[in-house]
Amino acid sequence: MKHHAPTYRAARRITALALAGLLLALPGCGGDSGSGSDDPNAPVTLRFSWWGNEDRAKLTQQAIDAFQAANPGITVKPEYGDFNGYFDKLATSVAANDAPDVITLGGAYPREYGDRGALLDLAEVKDTLKTDKIDQAALSNGNFDGKQYGVPTGVNAFGVVVNPKVFKAAGVPLPDDDTWTWDDFRRIAEQVAKGSPKGTYGAEDPTSADMLDLYARQRGESLYTEEGKVGISEKTLTDWFTMTTALRDAGATPPAALTSELAGQPAPEQTLMGRGLAGMQLDWTNQLGSLRKASGTELVLMRAPGESTATKPGMWLQASQIYTISARTKHQEAAAKLVNFLVNDPAAGKITLANRGIPANSEVLAAVKPSLPRDEGASADFIAQITPKVGPALIIGPTGSTESVKILERTNAEVLFNRQTPAQGAQRFLEELTSAIR
Repeated sequence: MKHHAPTYRAARRITALALAGLLLALPGCGGDSGSGSDDPNAPVTLRFSWWGNEDRAKLTQQAIDAFQAANPGITVKPEYGDFNGYFDKLATSVAANDAPDVITLGGAYPREYGDRGALLDLAEVKDTLKTDKIDQAALSNGNFDGKQYGVPTGVNAFGVVVNPKVFKAAGVPLPDDDTWTWDDFRRIAEQVAKGSPKGTYGAEDPTSADMLDLYARQRGESLYTEEGKVGISEKTLTDWFTMTTALRDAGATPPAALTSELAGQPAPEQTLMGRGLAGMQLDWTNQLGSLRKASGTELVLMRAPGESTATKPGMWLQASQIYTISARTKHQEAAAKLVNFLVNDPAAGKITLANRGIPANSEVLAAVKPSLPRDEGASADFIAQITPKVGPALIIGPTGSTESVKILERTNAEVLFNRQTPAQGAQRFLEELTSAIR
């Protein structure tokens, strides 16, 4: 995502070279394992890495200041940058045996790093870092092979962002998201485009790895299986690309050249929705505020099409991001104290609010709910509304699955430019993704 997720469609790959180096830098592969416990009276400096913009930097620093005030023996050194370069830089630092003590991850990255032994099993700090008040669906996003490698910064959901202003100008009523199907989505997108000025579309192209997972889950499949294999079928992929090319042909979504251009521009203000040029966009709930600000319009959130008529619900609750602790940290307890403060202390929650997702700790959410800005409050209300209706926790992809974003981006371009048929694109995507996760 954008500033959160990652699972998110703009996620960057970890380079093969850095991953190869990572194997040499793990415990048991040479060097100090850094697993010693802290002297509670000795001063400690923790490195804390995360990605985000200046607004997040200011809020995070305020939370750090509050933590340091409550823990005078611990100094926290923040390390952050923009999303696009974060994971490459992190892979390099881990491979060089220079990992931060507390590492922010997202999507399949906790599994990739956890599988390589780079992350601490949080059972080792369970007395310091509590998880009993954290949403279990989001907590599962950091649990692999029976080990809890991370805790969620907040809760997110993938749905539809809708611009009522565009709908009204086009003379199209808003959809009923309790009943609409994918056929309805296609029809409505075409109607909005036909009733709008040239350059305004019914929807942005909806293709993303997150969207494919949701679409597959509605059919009783999933992008990945519990065994770490590709789980989406060739027929499901072919049906998806058949629908998206039909949307393109009808002018309901942009032409291939514009979609390809937008694929490399994750900032909300650069999207068609952020510029007021689309009626609908499939996205994460935590993007609502940024998209509202960019568009200057009161955008709304809706459930994904097909949820009520599908074999199973495809939507799920997901950790916005995941806080993890390096397996090589020399300050396990201090790092655990920092993470515990960030996710479990209402004082931290009242500072960061929903910047990293709706608080996953129920007590923190109750404490901050009255203080949430209008946009974040709308996201919180939407998540509360859909929580009883969502499907089971998402199956996080195995090692190598972070390549799915780039593989899908390339495949989607081939299909939208008519260089491959939907069936050929489906076959190509499956072949490349299967190869990436072996």
